Amino acid sequence: MYSIIVEESFDSAHFLSGYNGKCSHIHGHRWRLLVEVQTKELQDEGQCKGMVVDFTQLKKDLKKLAEDFDHCLIIEKETMREQTLNCLVEDGFRIVSIPFRPTAEKFAEFFFHSIEKKGYQVKRVSVYETPNNCAVYEG
Repeated sequence: MYSIIVEESFDSAHFLSGYNGKCSHIHGHRWRLLVEVQTKELQDEGQCKGMVVDFTQLKKDLKKLAEDFDHCLIIEKETMREQTLNCLVEDGFRIVSIPFRPTAEKFAEFFFHSIEKKGYQVKRVSVYETPNNCAVYEG
């Protein structure tokens, strides 16, 4: 089995609604993503002969996904009062609302399936919330 790994990162803020601790407050991270794709057979013709996939294309696809979350406040849908949310939007803050709790574990799953939908055979996605804390999702 062959595999390659690409890396991307984005900066954003989030909070964990219902969490008993510091993470219940809005705080930021530099999220680091590592995506590993695999194949049993390398491509046997064309520009990508001898490759799993083109690093450049995989990196481009991952970067496009990561950019959606860069420099914003990520919130789980329906965890912030509508009035608070409206004030933030009116003041020009970029809010990204997602249907899951914004944990490293759930982001690993999200990025796994998002890359998979682009036609890659994903082996695993690792999401670092901090340089020392990582969550992994494998298919």
